[in-house]
Amino acid sequence: MLDTKRILDFLPHRYPFLLVDRIVSLEGNKLKAVKNVTFNEPFFLGHFPENPVMPGVLIIESLAQAGGLLLLDKLEGKFTKENSVMFLGGVEKARFKKPVIPGDILELEVELIFFRRGVSKIEGTAKVNGEIVASATILSAIKTKEELGIA
Repeated sequence: MLDTKRILDFLPHRYPFLLVDRIVSLEGNKLKAVKNVTFNEPFFLGHFPENPVMPGVLIIESLAQAGGLLLLDKLEGKFTKENSVMFLGGVEKARFKKPVIPGDILELEVELIFFRRGVSKIEGTAKVNGEIVASATILSAIKTKEELGIA
């Protein structure tokens, strides 16, 4: 549905921190996205160069970014795509089951559980070849640029 060029229109992240390459589907409160993990990723230079593994925190960040894209579709009232900034509020129940290595395609699945007054809760699962590699509950806060003084 959205490729990297279009994702750049919605997320403020830029290389090397943009960790979603494509939105595959968006249905109701669920979104599926992918991140192509390549050996060229800058984190592999320092994260076990002899045996490269994607850092777990970046898998969680990938899920959070996918969740942010899902939330953008749900904004209403004082929050709009143009005037809102999202912040990671917390991570609960993070679990890492298998390593993610160069060449893997990280399949990101997120579901909006709760969204009220700028606070959200998202359940996220990351898979490679259909097998769960990580999961977490992600909490976020949304503020308007006006509230932050950056209007």
